[in-house]
Amino acid sequence: MDPIIGLLVGVIVGALIGYFIVQFFVKKTAQARTEELNAKADLVVKEARLTAKRLVDEAQVKSDKLVSKAESKNESIKQRKIQEAKERFAKMKADVEKQRAQLKVDLKDREVEVVKMENSLKQRQANLQNRVDDLEQQEAEVKTVRENLEKQMRIVSKKKEELESANEKHIRALENVAKLSEAEAKEQLIEAVKSKAEMDAMALVKNTIEQAKITANKEAKKIVIQSIQRMCAEYTIENTVSVFNLDSDDLKGQIIGREGRNIRALEAATGAEIVVDDTPEAIVISSFDPIRREVCRLALKRLVADGRIHPARIEEVVAKTRKQLDEQIIEIGERTVIDLDIHGLDPYLVKMVGRMRFRSSYGQNLLKHSIETAHLCAIMAAELGLSPKQAKMAKRAGLLHDIGKVSEEETELSHAILGMKLCEKYKEHAVVCNAVGAHHDEVEMNNIISPIVQACDAISGARPGARREILESYLKRIGELEELAMGHEGVQKAYAMQAGRELRVIVESEKVTDQYADDLSFMISQKIQDEMQYPGQIKVTVIREKRAVSFAR
Repeated sequence: MDPIIGLLVGVIVGALIGYFIVQFFVKKTAQARTEELNAKADLVVKEARLTAKRLVDEAQVKSDKLVSKAESKNESIKQRKIQEAKERFAKMKADVEKQRAQLKVDLKDREVEVVKMENSLKQRQANLQNRVDDLEQQEAEVKTVRENLEKQMRIVSKKKEELESANEKHIRALENVAKLSEAEAKEQLIEAVKSKAEMDAMALVKNTIEQAKITANKEAKKIVIQSIQRMCAEYTIENTVSVFNLDSDDLKGQIIGREGRNIRALEAATGAEIVVDDTPEAIVISSFDPIRREVCRLALKRLVADGRIHPARIEEVVAKTRKQLDEQIIEIGERTVIDLDIHGLDPYLVKMVGRMRFRSSYGQNLLKHSIETAHLCAIMAAELGLSPKQAKMAKRAGLLHDIGKVSEEETELSHAILGMKLCEKYKEHAVVCNAVGAHHDEVEMNNIISPIVQACDAISGARPGARREILESYLKRIGELEELAMGHEGVQKAYAMQAGRELRVIVESEKVTDQYADDLSFMISQKIQDEMQYPGQIKVTVIREKRAVSFAR
């Protein structure tokens, strides 16, 4: 509607402007044409008016149609809303009726319950009245009994006074006979009973202590024997050399190479010594490090199988073999901790556990020894009645107690201290760290797990067949150790204990002072270091005691 009106207005305004312009030009050009132009202008105006009227009529018709259409649509919406309101009202009315019916039912139920409760209250009231009657009757009976008791109490009191009077007369008679007062007689009796009780108590304590010592020794031996019997371990078979078997002696020349370059390259790459001698179809690989020896053996095996043996190929095969062996070490460590059911171990410590497979001590494989110690620790912890958590911790400490022996870093620390530092570095529990460091008494024990690990380590190392050592050389070393201590002035006896790991020296108290005992311990340990060869360390303990003996006849 608005565009049409705007169009009409625009047309009219344009016509008027044209009209004025035409008039302006017509006045200047010719007065004669004024009427003609006015007529044309009037015609244009009429046409514009007709056009505007026609457009207005069309717009009015359209607007009427739109209004009627909107009214019909509003009517339909109104009817629909009214219908929805009626339906909602009917639904609400039905809900109200339903709730009203439900309330009627609930009211009936409540009326029934109220009637029941009234009947119950009446019954209870009757019961209470009966109880009140019973109580009144009992109260009357109690009153009668109380009066009787009061009479009896008066009689008892009278008899008690008579007994006390007779007792006093009896006591005075006894005092006249014994020539002692009552207080003196009581004091003598108490002293006699007290002295007898003290003697009986001392005898009982002594017997209890002796019985406890006997029982403790028996129980300790029983636990150790049971722990050893429940373990099944292999006999030692480790050596410091490996023998590599050849299919033919012709391969020896190929392994040596021209002017020995192949064997030198292999020794330089592996760090092991290769001995090629007259032994038929065999080469000896020697090294103090079992891992180097194993790398050399595996690399030599691959080279012989491949047939291409030259320095470049040797370096390549050794590198691959070393990488493969590192993976195998990690796999061995992971399999070990899984078999022992140990969780949360640091990957580096797992690798160190795997390295123990290639290390031996006195011929005893270190990994087998550690696994055996771990099992023994768990068994002994269970025999001692420790909690499952402590038993698992003991097993963990038993596995890690010798981990310092396979450390990759060079240090002058003992393997126990080094193992303790490794455990502390990789966030092991303080109890485990102390047990690792204290299993050779190098640090002070501060928990129950430490002595268990120490005992199980000694059991695993001292059992028959665990470690290989020539008996004659062992006995000779023990004898030399005792003789070395006996050579000092003031020494009365010397005993080598714990397979030669400890030397106990007993001195004469009259000849040796406390200060000299300290000096003697240091002198003996220095002499052992200078003159003897021995594995591990030896603890020197000097014992000086003063005994006073006398006899009662």
